[in-house]
Amino acid sequence: MRLFLIILLCPCFLFGQILTTSNLPIVVINTNGQTIVDDPRIVCDMGIIDNGFGNINSINDPYNDYNGKISIEYRGSSSQSFPKKSYALETQDAIGNNNNVSLLGMPVENDWILYAPYSDKSLMRNFLTFDLGRKMGHYSPRTVYCELVVNGDYKGIYILMEKIKRDNDRVDIAKLDSDDLAGDSLTGGYIIKVDKFTGTGGWGDSWQSNYNTIGGNSLRIQYHYPEGSVMLPQQLDYIEHFVDSFEYSLSGPNFADTSIGYAKYIDVNSFIDFYIVNELAKDIDAYRLSSYLYKDRDDNGGKLTMGPLWDFNLAYGNADYCSGGIPTGWEVNSGCGGNNPFWFERLLDDTTYQNKLKCRWEYLRDRSFCQDSIFNFIDSMSLYLNDAQQRNFQQWSILGNYVWPNYYVGNTYQDELTFFKTWISDRLTWIDGNILGNCYVVLGCTDPLACNYDILANTNDGSCHYNSSSYDTLVSNISISWNGLILTTSGDYSAILYNLVGCDSIVNLNFIFDPASAINYNSTNQKTLIKITDILGRETNGTRNKFLFYIFDDGTVERKIILE
Repeated sequence: MRLFLIILLCPCFLFGQILTTSNLPIVVINTNGQTIVDDPRIVCDMGIIDNGFGNINSINDPYNDYNGKISIEYRGSSSQSFPKKSYALETQDAIGNNNNVSLLGMPVENDWILYAPYSDKSLMRNFLTFDLGRKMGHYSPRTVYCELVVNGDYKGIYILMEKIKRDNDRVDIAKLDSDDLAGDSLTGGYIIKVDKFTGTGGWGDSWQSNYNTIGGNSLRIQYHYPEGSVMLPQQLDYIEHFVDSFEYSLSGPNFADTSIGYAKYIDVNSFIDFYIVNELAKDIDAYRLSSYLYKDRDDNGGKLTMGPLWDFNLAYGNADYCSGGIPTGWEVNSGCGGNNPFWFERLLDDTTYQNKLKCRWEYLRDRSFCQDSIFNFIDSMSLYLNDAQQRNFQQWSILGNYVWPNYYVGNTYQDELTFFKTWISDRLTWIDGNILGNCYVVLGCTDPLACNYDILANTNDGSCHYNSSSYDTLVSNISISWNGLILTTSGDYSAILYNLVGCDSIVNLNFIFDPASAINYNSTNQKTLIKITDILGRETNGTRNKFLFYIFDDGTVERKIILE
């Protein structure tokens, strides 16, 4: 009987011990007897163990990164059919309010994703793509590998990542409030997307474009931020009209005109980079799904910008339909491309756009898109995940087995990585030989935020100029002429200066007029003057008719000039 009991209990003991320690952070969720579902969210407990990179985390260690309440639900569309589920969660305080916290070193927020790589047996397709996006200079959701335990059950390797939303550390655009109904405040910020309707407000949270997809189907564009249900008619009309104006200009005969064509409405460089990443990955969902765009206020650029990148688990040869497994051909107009917006195909009809695309591709191929750079990243992640991936595939016995929609099925984790790298190598080579355009060096300002940005330039010559502002204090016992104004009374004054390249320089002056010159700097606002220096930092007694720096005991520094 004793022998029978030992045989019965061993499997349970082994299952419970699948995770004891890890070099990855450990996330532990306790639902307190509740069942996680797609909707509604449930409120439960989460703890995170993270002893720092290079240190071992034990399942019995105290929760030292987070220990508190969350609301959680399943997320995803087709991926919800997998036994390994992805989750959307919100960190909350004890009474259910948003709890903005930093998780695993990421900036403070309350909305998070626990993404479950399952059909992607490399465990890296999203992780690599978001890293490439950041290296290109764009915001991409931050990602941290971890291992997950739910109610004592080991769930495998997960990626804790940021949800796409408006935030200073995520999509950094202006907040659109209910009273932003006119002027510059109406012009941003907005986040829109082309995507499935899963997990959204449905058909009513979108509008139908006046222009069909390249396959002739209707195209619906969804509101992401703010949600359509909370936007007012003026705001809905504004963003719809702006996108319509872009599409109208792009479809017209003067679409390539830099003044009245598509470049008036979009951040061209972001469209080029979005195209490059999606074509490198040959993502079968590219352009037609999980494609985000945002628009900030006009006073901060105000153009329609592609991004952030999202959802690449079926990319890099991991799909057995829409020619997804073959590393040749353009996704923009083949495979599943019939459902794509016409934008990207039409942009390629402009030779200037083609040439900028070719130059950007060649620039990236010498840097973050260099094969050695990509392979080194994959190899380093493979080493980092080595122990954890063994536990993951012990829990989910899918190596050597087909999981929808695998194009390739490897018998080992190393087989999967070898296919992943070989496919990327073949894809890089194919794009090198087939990308359109000619890369000529065109010098100029290449920063879209500069006031002399040159859309034709592809090489920055250091000529960029930007709007600026300055603040000065001036004390005088006589009236003065300042930027066309005669100053005879104390007060704050501003003027806008323009230069030849169209930049604004806003100058602000705090003018103190004292005819008696009875100025006591030792009692200004009850501050004590420590010393006066010139612009070179040399101490002085207060020379007249020169700008000097007055340094006070409270740490403030005032730049002043006393005129006589």
